[in-house]
Amino acid sequence: MELRFSTKLQGSIALTDSFHTSKPLREDDSLYKFIWSRKGKTVINVDHQVITLQENDIVSLTNLHHLEIEEHDGEYLTLLFNSNFYCIYGNDHEVSCSGFLFNGTSRIMHFQLSEEEQSTCEAIIAGLQSEFQENDNLKEEMLRILLKHFIIHATRIARKNLHITPDMEESFNTVRRFYVLVDQHFKERKQVQDYADMLCKSPKTLSHLFSLYNLNSPLKVIHQRVEAEAKRLLLYSSMTAKEIAHFLGFEDQASFSRFFRKVSGESVTQYKRQLKESGKIDN
Repeated sequence: MELRFSTKLQGSIALTDSFHTSKPLREDDSLYKFIWSRKGKTVINVDHQVITLQENDIVSLTNLHHLEIEEHDGEYLTLLFNSNFYCIYGNDHEVSCSGFLFNGTSRIMHFQLSEEEQSTCEAIIAGLQSEFQENDNLKEEMLRILLKHFIIHATRIARKNLHITPDMEESFNTVRRFYVLVDQHFKERKQVQDYADMLCKSPKTLSHLFSLYNLNSPLKVIHQRVEAEAKRLLLYSSMTAKEIAHFLGFEDQASFSRFFRKVSGESVTQYKRQLKESGKIDN
């Protein structure tokens, strides 16, 4: 099954149980993705990190993450959409997921559905499947509404996993805004103080908030975002280490190399050698 719909303004939404065989969807780097392992086990590869999804596990990925389905023993479902169809940042007041379900770090949101949550997701998916078959001028908006329902439901489940209560909404929104700002400014701003100023908070307050939700420290989040981008560029672009250093806002290649070794535990040269030996990049 592969159901797709495109708008006149290049918006796109798709629902498929065979992402691994769909070359157009796999090559479209504009798509946000939900992957739901519905039955059995599904093994996915995200930016060459292998993740095993058990039955009723869901992960959410941005358009920056490269996804491959390596193995599936049962059934999985992928729901995909681009920003032209539904902009999670412009509509954050509706779904409250930006910087949470979706951000550019290597921290991938991964959660499991209870029986009740599974039933709700199944109902939304059934509604999407039905609406894809319609052929009138209401189709686009109905698909958008159903997508929004799925995102909201996923956000609620993920929040519950972090034990976020209604009285914690404001403080958690600060955490989400931090992630969004890091996605926007990580190339030129690499200090916690930079983001604390933009959020009108102190670095100490931010550190406390991240600790409250058992998240990595604000500085580590910044470093993870830079590291994730560096590795994507090494994996999927033809840029040299010097060009990547300049692109990511480092003073020179040496400072980038020191940073990469510190956060990844290996040098750029060692990382590239491993990629070549494993066949993940060409020699």
